[in-house]
Amino acid sequence: MKTILSIIVLSAFLFCAAPFVINNEKITGYNFGKAKSSFTLPDILHEVSGITEIDSNTIACVQDEKGILFLYDINKNKIANQYTFNINGDYEGIARVGKSIYILRSDGVLLFIEDYTNEKSKTDSIITNIPCDNNEGLCYDSDNNRLLIGCKGKPGKGPQNNGIRVIYSFDLKTQKLSEKPVFTFKLDSAKALALKSGIKLAQKKTKNGTLDDYSLSFFISGMGIHPVTKKLYTVSSKDHLLFIINKEGKIEHIEQLNANTFNKAEGITFLANGDILISNEGQNKKPSLYRFAYKGN
Repeated sequence: MKTILSIIVLSAFLFCAAPFVINNEKITGYNFGKAKSSFTLPDILHEVSGITEIDSNTIACVQDEKGILFLYDINKNKIANQYTFNINGDYEGIARVGKSIYILRSDGVLLFIEDYTNEKSKTDSIITNIPCDNNEGLCYDSDNNRLLIGCKGKPGKGPQNNGIRVIYSFDLKTQKLSEKPVFTFKLDSAKALALKSGIKLAQKKTKNGTLDDYSLSFFISGMGIHPVTKKLYTVSSKDHLLFIINKEGKIEHIEQLNANTFNKAEGITFLANGDILISNEGQNKKPSLYRFAYKGN
């Protein structure tokens, strides 16, 4: 009897001690603990920084040192083609619009490849004049014929920019950046939602040995719009978090990602059926790519 009672008490303790959100498949539509498939990427993609869907078998990739466009076959797990589009630089994001490819440089300049199927296609540079110094998120918003550009840090100098993160839009018809951010997020509000959801945020020890306040960076390292729900999914590699944002720009959910699997998640894209692909830079590991099946209604 004592043994049974001990088991019941221990089970209750473990249940209460478990984080509130472990893998909320009902909200995200994905089981991030069980990949449909996973790949170790070749060494040339050690610093893969952006991916975008081409078709059900292929994604396009960039890495943040070389001006090379890679076409990667996710069925054969190999680079199908590659060609140089520009000189070496800090390339962080990539998005496909029809046969055209847009590549985001960290300083906000867009590189435009008119036809990625033509290896001799000319590459043009577009100066967006985005006020952010460091930009990593890029995705195509087909419903509004625009690109979304996510700033990694605060959107400018001065105290008025402290504690906020922003996303700008680039109109593909007018070829102009929005005057103001289309989405603005307050770090305090995002942190409160994360803690309410049971997310384990980092804490640092102060000089006297006590724990400091919880830390949330929300450094946007990759973005993609879900083809079914039309919600924006963003990843913050430093936090090991995934954010789901609705059309009004409200964070609806924050998912904690396994830091071992997602050691440095910098690329995210969706296939037409809703499957999500997330790529990781190598750091002290091999670069990797994970595919998760969509199980939404």
